Amino acid sequence: MKVLLVDDSVTMRRIQKTQITSLGITDIIEAGDGEDALGKLQSNMPIDLVLLDWNMPVMDGLTFLKKVRQDPAYKGVKIIMCTSESEKSRVVEALKSGANNYIVKPFTPDALKEKIGI
Repeated sequence: MKVLLVDDSVTMRRIQKTQITSLGITDIIEAGDGEDALGKLQSNMPIDLVLLDWNMPVMDGLTFLKKVRQDPAYKGVKIIMCTSESEKSRVVEALKSGANNYIVKPFTPDALKEKIGI
């Protein structure tokens, strides 16, 4: 499984990378914002899973999500919003925009494993 980890916080990416690695997933690509992530998605396909933060500079997670879902080339990519945004309206907005799942930070490796479905 190849994972694209998108978060503007280097510390949060390190924590999430450690959690992902503890699940036996080692093919991990990192991006610091949605624009960076789009380029890395395009150049590293096939990517199986994107763990996506909502609040980032340059291009936020929701904008990235909508752009990816408009392109049929990425329809098989699973996208999980990993964010501190926990309001029900935000969760609904992300799911309606094409997110496969939603997890609120901070989360445990077990919670992540359950959301990924492995």
